[in-house]
Amino acid sequence: MTHELTGKRILVVEDEPLISENLADQMAAEGAQVIGPVGTVEAALKVIASTNNLDGAILDIKLIEKMSFKVADVLAARRVPFVFWTGYGCGDVVPARHAKVTCVEKPATAHDVSRVLEKLLAGRSTRAPV
Repeated sequence: MTHELTGKRILVVEDEPLISENLADQMAAEGAQVIGPVGTVEAALKVIASTNNLDGAILDIKLIEKMSFKVADVLAARRVPFVFWTGYGCGDVVPARHAKVTCVEKPATAHDVSRVLEKLLAGRSTRAPV
């Protein structure tokens, strides 16, 4: 089966090592070229600044040191599709400027997140339900 993630460069921003490894493994198993994972806002911004051709991203909303909305702002400005992945209620923390970004709530699995990102990249939906 061909996946929409095959050959895509996907940035993974997640600060929990086991979760980020699981997510990166899932993306790689589906043929994506994983960028990262990175666990801080600063590291994510450096990766974005040095990478001209990101195809998509997965952002944990709350990283150890701060919220990832600055990363989301930069991705949105570059028109890189991304999804939020969070343990918080999406409606409770996502600022209005990112209200239309798909938000997947944990305990969704890495597989669930990859399906949402796949739909987003396929252009089937700008907001995918989970």
